[in-house]
Amino acid sequence: MSAAHIKCPTCRRELEWESAPFRPFCSERCRLVDLGAWLTEQRAIPGDTSAQTESPDETDLEGLG
Repeated sequence: MSAAHIKCPTCRRELEWESAPFRPFCSERCRLVDLGAWLTEQRAIPGDTSAQTESPDETDLEGLG
């Protein structure tokens, strides 16, 4: 059986799945580039914004004081 070949999601370089220590990436550099994209929000999972990120209305704050 031949080894599976995939492309690195960052640089698109072809690599052998079984021998790639940073799979699915070809190198630690590509892995860190991808992580940086998630941390700077260049990449995100689509969906509704959470209620915590929205600013509360003044009416929501009346019961707190």
